[in-house]
Amino acid sequence: MLATNKRAVLAEAMLGDTPAKMALHKLGLVVLGVVGMAVSAKMVVPMWPVPMTMGTFAVLTMGAVYGPRLGVVTILAYLLCGTLGLDIFAGSSASVNGLGYMAGPTGGYLVGYVLAVLTLGLAARAGWDRTPPRMALALLGGNIVIYLPGVLWLGVLFGWDKPLMEWGVLPFLLGDALKLSLAACLVPLAWRVFRAPSSGR
Repeated sequence: MLATNKRAVLAEAMLGDTPAKMALHKLGLVVLGVVGMAVSAKMVVPMWPVPMTMGTFAVLTMGAVYGPRLGVVTILAYLLCGTLGLDIFAGSSASVNGLGYMAGPTGGYLVGYVLAVLTLGLAARAGWDRTPPRMALALLGGNIVIYLPGVLWLGVLFGWDKPLMEWGVLPFLLGDALKLSLAACLVPLAWRVFRAPSSGR
């Protein structure tokens, strides 16, 4: 059984905890997570004032479902694929990719992805993924830690006298609110569907 001193995250509750099975399942989840984030990053939804990609939705949701350890391993695998030149980021292309792309304006947000996955994973481990209100708070925290290094890196690249909030935060808030609302409903709903008991009960 799962350890009683911590709560199961959704992936653990769904797949069980037999060591041999979990090792294989975790490898599959890492691959699935990397593919899912790559596909989501390329999904563009028309939105005002800027089009909305589903990359942050995938990152935050994955962090909650996978937990802190598996989530961080998965996001690092995703970033490693990006450093190798794979076209898996929202703004990358066949000709603009790899470390050159990652060191550009998006680089800070990619660092924020790692922090966000860890934030959501720890929140899920504490049971915050079971109800929409707590899940929404966890997602808000995760979104903030994406923006912080993102805006800081914009300041390093372009100067602190530039309108960094207008460039790197404000245009995306409406889309983020929609994505966070969706994730705040879906993860607790998944718990209800699978009826996975909390390990703290």
